[in-house]
Amino acid sequence: MLQNIIDDLKNQGIEPDLAQSNLLSELINTTPRNKSLINRIKKKKSQIRSFYVWGDVGRGKTLILKSFIKNLNLRIFDFHYIDFMNSIHNQLSEFSGIKNPLDSIAKSFSKKCDILFIDEFQVEDIADAMIIGNLLNQLIEKNIFIYLTSNAHPDDLYQDGLQREKFQDSMKLFQKFAKIYKLDAKKDYRTRNIINFSKDIKDKIYSDKDIANLIEINFQNINFKNKTFQVNDRVFSCKAESNNFLWLSFSEFFTEPNGNKDFIKISKKIDWIFISDFKYCDDDSADIIRRFISFIDICYRDKTKIKFFFNHVDENIYTGKKLKILWDRCHSRLIEMQTKEYLI
Repeated sequence: MLQNIIDDLKNQGIEPDLAQSNLLSELINTTPRNKSLINRIKKKKSQIRSFYVWGDVGRGKTLILKSFIKNLNLRIFDFHYIDFMNSIHNQLSEFSGIKNPLDSIAKSFSKKCDILFIDEFQVEDIADAMIIGNLLNQLIEKNIFIYLTSNAHPDDLYQDGLQREKFQDSMKLFQKFAKIYKLDAKKDYRTRNIINFSKDIKDKIYSDKDIANLIEINFQNINFKNKTFQVNDRVFSCKAESNNFLWLSFSEFFTEPNGNKDFIKISKKIDWIFISDFKYCDDDSADIIRRFISFIDICYRDKTKIKFFFNHVDENIYTGKKLKILWDRCHSRLIEMQTKEYLI
């Protein structure tokens, strides 16, 4: 089993380091391989029934868990956290008026799956917070094994949220049956792959297909169909997005009525930003350049990781005079932000 998982990871460009190998060993040692073992564990009240992996972004949490659970001979439900909660809210509407609707939802899950995987577990909304802890515990009671990935320890979730004590109480009960594991890997494999990406592209001309392939290899739960995203209750255009990834078109996004408040929110929330479709701009396009300069200033301050796909143009995309002083600084930052030292 271990070799199958390692081979699968290698096919995805991941050579497991010591921390990732230790995680795989822990997963294999604490996980049931078939239904009969699940039934036996049901009788052991203290048995581990959940695995919660947390740590910095880009350390391979999702890839390792997905590679692991697909090698289990069990029924698996695989969700991103946002999709999972949307599904739960929809089911609560269906079960409206029924006593103990969460129990009914847990029973429904137990008939269809043995393993539940939830990626990028986060909890920011009070409606979710009042549901999720209790639901996880009911799913465990129904003998479903739960695997979660998150950027935060369970104790650090839902910081400063309303009625946080209730949420914490339910999560403390969950932790009695969970293995909490910090993946402290040193390598950010996505950064390595993105830095090396240009070596494979002739003359550094990137098609949308090239960029999409890079995204699919390194990021999970990307929505290529949705061409808009929301920030500060406003909708803007994009080429693809996920919870912590955003692919922008320079020619579209920076022509829209966005500003510093939007850029700050994006920079704080998004782990990786790709920007393509660059074009040269003169003083007739000063508003576009002014927005772009502000965007770069904020991302540079926050050390946000950005991959630029300039293609037929270069970093010096502004040819006007009105913003020359501001642009000279921005141009210098664009060059620096493409270096290995900045990205790492």
